[in-house]
Amino acid sequence: MSDDTGPAADSADETGDPAADRSPSETGEPAGGESDGEADAPGDGSGATGGKSDDTDGDVPRDVRKYERFKKMDGARYERVNEFLRDRTYITAREWAIARLCADFRTETGVEMTKIGENLPELVPFMTDTYTPQAVNQARYSFEEKVTKAGATFLYGAMSGFFTAEDLDEMMYEVTEVAKFLLEVEGVDLAVADELEAEDRISEVMRDVRASSADLRGEEVRCPECGHVHEPTGE
Repeated sequence: MSDDTGPAADSADETGDPAADRSPSETGEPAGGESDGEADAPGDGSGATGGKSDDTDGDVPRDVRKYERFKKMDGARYERVNEFLRDRTYITAREWAIARLCADFRTETGVEMTKIGENLPELVPFMTDTYTPQAVNQARYSFEEKVTKAGATFLYGAMSGFFTAEDLDEMMYEVTEVAKFLLEVEGVDLAVADELEAEDRISEVMRDVRASSADLRGEEVRCPECGHVHEPTGE
């Protein structure tokens, strides 16, 4: 993670977190918890319930000790991680980390939210406090809600005709680079050939989206590569 960012200055209403404007009884978090307001947070802006335990070995489950997703971020501070994300995405460091943990600690019967919350400082280097299961669930919900809204915003932009095919290709390249960086930070090994194949598939999908949306709008689209004019099919 780049170290060229300054301290974050997030507030609850800036995060877009559904918990920001709700009382503790509505969110399921304890009355003393923070939703994600770094300015008021004791350590990582977490909505947490307590400090990191001194006992880091005896009661830590084996799968927690073996977890290595965020090892590349040893020594990183929450504020710097959060500002990096807020400059490039809609999610916070808290939401990113917990969404990843919820995916990794999912069992046949559900997500191990108690295990995630109680061992959060051991699982993610830049998180310094433990969470209640309710706070874990709230962060996951906030992540999913933001992804859905961001997806709707992007898809509308792609289907609206505001952007050319070249614009969409450039946009997809930029957002893909950010996404790949986050995956690499999590420890995913991305081969160059796989990256190129994924980018080609994404570009192809976006061209199909643009052509299909032109049908919906009753417009024709000229292919920037071959010059072929895609005419609306009508009903």
